Amino acid sequence: MIITVAGKKKEYAEGLTVKQLIEAEDVENPLYVTVTLNDEFVQSADLETTVIHDGDEIEFLYFMGGGC
Repeated sequence: MIITVAGKKKEYAEGLTVKQLIEAEDVENPLYVTVTLNDEFVQSADLETTVIHDGDEIEFLYFMGGGC
């Protein structure tokens, strides 16, 4: 299947879960990443069971705090 990961088209096997994609993409700080699948947030509890399908778009978001 062909999916879009962070704006780039990539090929992965069918049946891939979001958690498996996080591991395959070697996401930095996977415990602190937020994932969107087709512009919808994926809950942390659902990462292992949410299956990605052909044509899906996935983004990895990091929320950072800070101050002056």
